[in-house]
Amino acid sequence: MNRIKTWIRYLIFFALAVLTFLMINLVTQAQTNEWGYKSQNGPKKWGELNPEFILCKSGKEQSPINIESTIKAKEKIEFNYGYTPLKVINNSHTVEIVYESGSQIKIEGKIYKLRQFHFHSPSEHHLNGKSYPMEVHLVHENSEGQLTVIGILMKEGKENEFIKSLWVHAPEQNQENIISGVTINASALPPEDQTYYNYTGSLTTPPCSENVNWIVFQKPIEVSRQQIKAFQTLYNGNARPIQPLNDRQVF
Repeated sequence: MNRIKTWIRYLIFFALAVLTFLMINLVTQAQTNEWGYKSQNGPKKWGELNPEFILCKSGKEQSPINIESTIKAKEKIEFNYGYTPLKVINNSHTVEIVYESGSQIKIEGKIYKLRQFHFHSPSEHHLNGKSYPMEVHLVHENSEGQLTVIGILMKEGKENEFIKSLWVHAPEQNQENIISGVTINASALPPEDQTYYNYTGSLTTPPCSENVNWIVFQKPIEVSRQQIKAFQTLYNGNARPIQPLNDRQVF
């Protein structure tokens, strides 16, 4: 009987040891696969964190880029943005505003629905080697799943009333904040001069998927120094470095 009890104890200890090992392994794997902007999980490491992120390392049409082209795109963008309930998410990588269906752009005969917009500091794209304090990305998708992202550079200047309406509700931690009775309209974001550059690139975050249609406005919008600092208290350095242009053309 004592021998049976001893074997039962051994089996229990063995099961606990295996379970502990598996839990540590799962936690370690989750931490390893989690991307960010620090040295241990930053842009240089993205392609090694997860097989699904391989394009971050091997892709040839990656974003962001330094735009030096003097040729501006001439195709007009038709904006049709409506109001949406304010839903602000701090997703541990940026501040994101989720958009309800019904808002869209039309370009080259194709309609792209606005899904969300989010922010980076400093700017991810550069113009003629110049970086800006911030950049906002408006992410659109058409019925075929193709993405068009509009990048708007943000420079220090006067206070931006639209940004002010967002920052006051931005969560400080990884959570979402749905503001009852408050709606916003992203049509307040694009600059009056809508001259833009156009190129084919990728998502600037994992999995770095390519074949993304990028539209980057030439003229930045203004935000105050206090508004820049307010975002940077949450995220300062959530920008992917400039990627090689390779054989791509910028229009």
